[in-house]
Amino acid sequence: QVQLVESGGGLVQAGGSLRLSCAASGSIFRFNAMGWYRQGPGKQRELVAAITSGGRINYADSVKGRFTISRDIAKNTVYLRMNSLKPEDTAVYYCNAKDYTAFNFWGQGTQVTVSS
Repeated sequence: QVQLVESGGGLVQAGGSLRLSCAASGSIFRFNAMGWYRQGPGKQRELVAAITSGGRINYADSVKGRFTISRDIAKNTVYLRMNSLKPEDTAVYYCNAKDYTAFNFWGQGTQVTVSS
């Protein structure tokens, strides 16, 4: 049973910062990749950032230079540091883990609200 538990969301003013955490039950090397998706009001869920088991990272163009994904292998945790937040970053952020069969596991989501 895979569990992904997110934390760190909240309300922040534009220009502020937040750090999201995603703690996995067990080693994160069980997964081919882990990442963060978000779903804004009336929008489809979209990839924000992802990191592969080999450490390869990719970001959505809209967050490049502002967001940083990282991981702590000893803590089985993936982080998303979000700086220079904008109102358009407002969304529910979901932690995702993809195993080697391409099956997706999801966290419960954490709300990020950026006020202007």
